[in-house]
Amino acid sequence: MDLAESLTMAVKTLTANKLRSTLTMLGIIIGNSSVIAMIGIGQGAQRLASDQFESLGPNVLFVVPGTREARRTTFDLPRTLVLADADAIAEQVPSAQAVAAQISSQYLISYRGNNANNQVIGTTPSFLEVRSFEVDRGRFITSEDLDRNTRIAALGADVAEQLFDGENPIGQQIRVRNVSFEVVGVMKAKGSFLGQNQDGSVYIPLTTMANRLVGRTSPYGTEVSFISISAVDEASVGAAQFQIRNLLRLRHKITGEDDFAVDTQKDILSIVGTITGALTLLLSAIAAISLLVGGIGIMNIMLVSVSERTQEIGLRKAIGATQKDILVQFVIEAVILSAAGGVIGSAIGIGAVVLVGALSPLQAAVSPVAIVMAVSVSGGIGLFFGVFPARQAAKLDPIVALRSI
Repeated sequence: MDLAESLTMAVKTLTANKLRSTLTMLGIIIGNSSVIAMIGIGQGAQRLASDQFESLGPNVLFVVPGTREARRTTFDLPRTLVLADADAIAEQVPSAQAVAAQISSQYLISYRGNNANNQVIGTTPSFLEVRSFEVDRGRFITSEDLDRNTRIAALGADVAEQLFDGENPIGQQIRVRNVSFEVVGVMKAKGSFLGQNQDGSVYIPLTTMANRLVGRTSPYGTEVSFISISAVDEASVGAAQFQIRNLLRLRHKITGEDDFAVDTQKDILSIVGTITGALTLLLSAIAAISLLVGGIGIMNIMLVSVSERTQEIGLRKAIGATQKDILVQFVIEAVILSAAGGVIGSAIGIGAVVLVGALSPLQAAVSPVAIVMAVSVSGGIGLFFGVFPARQAAKLDPIVALRSI
């Protein structure tokens, strides 16, 4: 019996038992759809993180306080960065084009009867250039505001809408921690960055933040949360990272491990990519377990099928079918079940990825290679788990089989 005839017979046998065939494929369908969905969502998360970091510009560096070990093991980081460090970087690092220090904290912001619990950022005028922000209305913080500890504020687009509900906020007074601030500007919408809404922040002079809201928390000067630096160009990023590190080591009188870290955009993106890649791999591995379960299900059903079709096998052997013909017949049935389950599961997984991409900011997509691999693995599982039942069927003695007629 040729392969085409075996294939035709396998299809007729499976379609004759539609419910059982569908239930047999269910494990493969769930496994394939889960794996493809996890891969697509993971790749979408990586692309989203990459796009958000690229929006900062290719030549941005961040100086953060504390050693890498301290940042991994505690939330109470050492207070090692001060405003004077940012000033020194701006004056003494030739590869740095602009430097912006900032202090960040969460406070209740109120205007008349409207309240919002948002992030308040104390920063400097260079923040606009370094972080690629723009003012929509009014103005931003100036050097005079820093020198005079002026109580002024620039609002993110969302917090302006939340507090003022369409009213012009310029010139109005808001209260932050019972301190009044005059609104002098509203920022253009920026969107979220790594899950944080940048349009929900309030920007005030760093010196005002330190003196009026946070207080002096470091014996070495005005403590800052971190420092953002824009290098002269992309080629200068490496040189800027080296110069900043050497300068701060001298200023902090460090002889051992640094009490700060200088990270480039690529460094942070690499860390984010490693984390999202590991999570995607872990979730895909968990989802792939259902493929194994589906393969075992195929083997069980095929063994049941062998016992139910003993008479058929005996008759076929009696009229000349060889062990190879019987083996091929049952292997083909197992492969069809798993491959069909793989195709259906892939379609469901692709649909899930498209739905996630439409309903969330994730740029979820699945490469054709992942789909081909998923279907191929499904077919391989069917082949692997279908061999044992097929061999059991091929070894049946036709005389014993015919006795049950």
